[in-house]
Amino acid sequence: MRAIRLWIPILSVLMVLATSWPAAGQSLLGGGDDFLPPQEAFQYELEDNGDGTLTLRWEIAPEYYLYRKRMTIEGTDGNLGDIRYPGGTVIRDEFFGESEVFYNRAEILIHSGNASALSLGWQGCADAGLCYPPQSAVVDFNGKSTENPGTGPAPPAEGSPKIGSSAPASDNELAGDQSLTRQLATSGLFWNLAVFFGLGLLLVFTPCVLPMIPILSTVIVGQHAGQGRAFVLSSVYVVAMAVTYSMLGVAAALAGANLQAMLQAPVFIVSIAVVFVLLALSMFGLYELQLPPFLRDRLARANSRQEGGSLASAGAMGVVAALLASPCMTAPLAGALIYIADTGDATLGGLALLSLGLGMGAPLIALATMGSGLLPKPGGWMNGVKAVFGFILLGTTVYFLDRILDDALVLALWGALTIALGLSLWHIARAANGTLPLRTLTASAGVVVTFWGALMMIGAAAGGSQPWQPLSGLVAAGNVSAASQKQHADFDGFKSVADLEQAVAEAGAKGRWTLVDFYADWCVSCKVIEEEVFGDSAVIAALSDMQLLRADVTANDALDQAVMKHLQVVGPPTILIIGPDGREYRAQRTTGEVSANVFLDRLAQARES
Repeated sequence: MRAIRLWIPILSVLMVLATSWPAAGQSLLGGGDDFLPPQEAFQYELEDNGDGTLTLRWEIAPEYYLYRKRMTIEGTDGNLGDIRYPGGTVIRDEFFGESEVFYNRAEILIHSGNASALSLGWQGCADAGLCYPPQSAVVDFNGKSTENPGTGPAPPAEGSPKIGSSAPASDNELAGDQSLTRQLATSGLFWNLAVFFGLGLLLVFTPCVLPMIPILSTVIVGQHAGQGRAFVLSSVYVVAMAVTYSMLGVAAALAGANLQAMLQAPVFIVSIAVVFVLLALSMFGLYELQLPPFLRDRLARANSRQEGGSLASAGAMGVVAALLASPCMTAPLAGALIYIADTGDATLGGLALLSLGLGMGAPLIALATMGSGLLPKPGGWMNGVKAVFGFILLGTTVYFLDRILDDALVLALWGALTIALGLSLWHIARAANGTLPLRTLTASAGVVVTFWGALMMIGAAAGGSQPWQPLSGLVAAGNVSAASQKQHADFDGFKSVADLEQAVAEAGAKGRWTLVDFYADWCVSCKVIEEEVFGDSAVIAALSDMQLLRADVTANDALDQAVMKHLQVVGPPTILIIGPDGREYRAQRTTGEVSANVFLDRLAQARES
């Protein structure tokens, strides 16, 4: 009953929001036969006033409208002066939330400056529910235009490709983040929540979600919770995690910030590591973590009727879990963040992220509830179980410190932890009252584990980095032949948009394709891709004739942010495929982890387009 009462407020909020949300209309590109083509629905003409100003007149069909924030006017071969827009009408629709739009007619006064032509961009919709894809055109001051009715901006001028434009793609050929952004814009609230909840379920076994399991287990084990209480505690943990996840995402998207980099400051990671170490030492029974007396007494009175376990501690650990999980970039996360940043619709985007977080946490609730039933009753055995989770927490600490520490130092930490585990097993074997074979087996396991930990320490001293091959650094040092070294794709670095455009233009002049990889030292998935994709022999062969560029955004400085904003990259890992003409094959963009085979398929699709 407590669990039911816990979920009633949440479901009530969702139902209220659902009933107040406008029903979604037709697809972004769909519609019935009665809709006008975009060229008829939105017609424009440009008049040179002869005094250094231009008038851009829009004739908009009845019951159609243009978005003010989707309208762009830029000069080509020069800069424009002031641009004066007329006042529009503020509406709220299912596509972009509250927006200023133009109905019937709009006249825009433009000071021509030293430009020779205009580069226009616009997007409009019909009241009946159809939203057209973005349109663009280049118009000279005599009124002649070259329109590009695709889904992206106008193609770059010949000889100087501008990165950021996209190669044409069919309606069903969209990158994962684009597809989810469109999903949010065109579907009803409940359908969106269901889709993102399902995507959250699929993300459970990613490198950033798996560490949540020992965190939640610590809450359950540390509070000696039974099966019913475990369900309540894990539910509070997951709801707190999902709410925090949603709030962080919305704040980052509205601020135009890199959500991953926000949470990767060394001081933040070290602080979390200290908390984990303190929790682990508490699990070992060295002390009992307690709040100050005045807070502890109040919480004790509030929880006096509860059968063990603290909802406050479960919620706090859920917040910590969200902070640790957020840095993993995935297509669902990118799609929601792009939608929020592009439309300013924090409500729908935030609910999508909330649903994504609940989907990620649902299996954790099931695991914690069922797993708690398998735990022994409080007693001597429980202390042993808590010690096991203490080691798991220390391992989780090393896992997250890997983002900011040198590889050799991380290997040394793994070695020290492994030695401690081995010595604990040996001590248990000596102190146990069990049968001789069991004691011998435990002692033998302790010796082997301790020996392996010692090998890790030796390997770390030699500059190694692989826990399962701790002496690989020594072997490599003794064998200098190139054949003994594992090959990886070789990338050249770049730092600014200008550097990227110059490199792509030079490669395009030779008819070469370009691959751009966004990487950061604190990105766990980036390291997985580096090893499993760019270290794959088939991938290396497929990339042999391409220019390989890498943007290392570890620092997340102004130049890094400018490049990511220019290319609409939410965070690493992200991989772009750019043709010789300087245009990205956006439908084949990769956000988040990918296998070598899937990456090769996307590369082949781009080259065949």
